[in-house]
Parts: sequence; C-alpha cells; structure tokens
Amino acid sequence: MPIKNKPRLGFLGVGWIGRHRMECIHQSGVAEVAALADVSAEYAHAAAAAVGNVPWFQSLTDLLAEDLDGLVIATPSALHAQQSITALESGLAVFCQKPLGRDAQETAAVVAAAKQHDRLLGVDLSYRHVEAMRCIQVLIQAGALGRVFAVNVVFHNAYGPDKAWFYNRELAGGGCLVDLGTHLVDLALWALDFPEVVDVYGRCFSKGAELPGLSAEVEDYAAARIVLADGAMIDLTCSWHASAGCDAVIGAQFFGSEGGAELKNVQGSFFDFEALHYRGTQSERLVAPPDDWGGRAIVSWARQLAADGRFDPQIERSVDVAGVLDAIYSSAARTSVHAQLEMQARASQATESRPSVAGRV
Repeated sequence: MPIKNKPRLGFLGVGWIGRHRMECIHQSGVAEVAALADVSAEYAHAAAAAVGNVPWFQSLTDLLAEDLDGLVIATPSALHAQQSITALESGLAVFCQKPLGRDAQETAAVVAAAKQHDRLLGVDLSYRHVEAMRCIQVLIQAGALGRVFAVNVVFHNAYGPDKAWFYNRELAGGGCLVDLGTHLVDLALWALDFPEVVDVYGRCFSKGAELPGLSAEVEDYAAARIVLADGAMIDLTCSWHASAGCDAVIGAQFFGSEGGAELKNVQGSFFDFEALHYRGTQSERLVAPPDDWGGRAIVSWARQLAADGRFDPQIERSVDVAGVLDAIYSSAARTSVHAQLEMQARASQATESRPSVAGRV
C-alpha cells in the first residue's frame, strides 16, 4: 500500500525506551504518533498525554485496528518475533527493539515475513548512529587503517537490567550476551562491511562460575573470539553488574596494518562517546561529546518509510548477527561440558593414584 508523506505510527510498549523513541519521532516531525499500546494502563495514559493525547490501548489487536503505516515495538524480547510478524502480515512496516528474535531461527522468520510482504523492517541498533562510531566506520571503509586484523569490543554495565524477565532465558533468549553483545557483534561486523565468520569460541559465566551447558540460568559475563575468513579476529567481552569502577565501560578498538581507531565512552557514561585515531604513538581525537544520538536509528527508519517503505535487504544482516550469537552460546555450552568432563576425569585419576590409608601405615 502507498505510504503517506508523513507516516502514521503505532507504538507497542511505552516503557522507558519505547517512550523515548516515541518522543524522538514526535519531536522530529518525520512521522505522526497516531496511537500506542501498553499492558500498563498507567504507562499508556502517561505516554499518550505526552504527545497530544493520542488514542491508547492495552493490546496489539486494538492497536492494529487503527489506521497505521508502521509499528514500533518495545516489548519483552520473547514477544518481538511474533508481534513483528503479525504487524508485517497486517501490511505494516516494523521497527523493533533488539533482539529481533531470541535466536537466528526466530530472527530469520521475521525477516522472511518482511520480504514476503515487501515491508520495511528495522531494528534499533542505535550504536551504529553514534557520531564517533560513524566516523570510525568511514576511516575503516576508506582504508585509512590499512588491513584491519584485530578488533576488541566491550560493554560492561555496572547495573544490569531492572526487569525480571531479562533474567529468564525463555523470555530473554539469554543474558548479557544477547542484551549487550548484540550491539557489539553488530558494530564490529558492520564497521568491517560484514565479512564472513568462519569460527567462533565463547564462554559464559554467572556470578563468577562458568555456566553448565544446559543451564537455565542466564549469563552475567560473556567472552568470545570470532574468527573471520581473512584471518582477522574479533574479541568480545560483556557483562552485567560489573565491578568496573564506573557506570559503564563501552568501546570498540580496531587495529590495522596502517593505524588504529577507538570508540570509547567518556567518564563511564552510557551516552557520551569519543572517537580516536591512532598512528603509532600519536593519537588524534576526531569526535567528542555532546552527541544526541539516541533517536537517530528510529528517525532514519521513519524517513525511509516515508520515502518508500519497501523491504530493505540490509535487514538480512540481523540474521548473520543472531547466528554469531547462537554460535557463541553453542561454543560456551560445549566448552563447559568438556571442562566438567576433564575435571571429573582428573579427580578420578587422582583418587585412583592416591595411596590407601593401609598403604601409608
């Protein structure tokens, strides 16, 4: 169906992040906030009042009955895939919070629905839109760093999520890796123009102990090494409730044959970033705060919706990212099982080789 010059958007889920994205759209003027829904009547009423008393509901069904061009989804992760597919099958474009699905299979199903119905699908990978990160991507793509052979990406959050569902594997799909690592894997691969991944190794921990392979508990610390087809490596670490001496440590380092570049948060901030360009021992600061980047991803999607609204094949990269996360989890599960078996074998060998009490008397 044709899209109006100013698309009418519905917002499903208006907690902190959903309401922030809604207000960014309202302030930008590129689209109209037409209606919203949240299971909390209190949240829905307050959000509706903030943007001019638009109609509000408590269910997706009621929201979809409105005259809409697109739906913005900011609900718990377990709901993302089915809610996105329902909206796409209703003829709407979709902009969803990450992760689009709890695993690659769910993610691929949403992308397939968008392709089948030829509707625009976007994911809120907001860190791509940080000006410092954009600057670094331009450096890399222009060849200013030479051949990038190593990348370090990190996201340590001193607090962790405040909603109980984040700590439920069935509802969230995982812990800090799917929550924070989604951004890190996407940033690294996006900056390098999505090279082929050939090998993945990962480990997951909770409260300092390595998680067993079939654990229902979610990880609060994850580490991974991602090997690319050209031999380059991406090292990733992320955590919740980190003892990092500040609110957050967020960064991405790129090491190339002709130089290096780094994205780093400033003074532990979740929002302030700088970009640095390295040549040997020399350092040049390219971008510094302030930078109001939080709503850029959704505003960009809304502009694309207004201009065309058709399926954009770039969203298929979300399946690649989800596949890497799946591989990290699979590797971590295998590694923990092997480690447990080795420890059991060593304990058994030690018991067998230990002299008996009678033999020592």
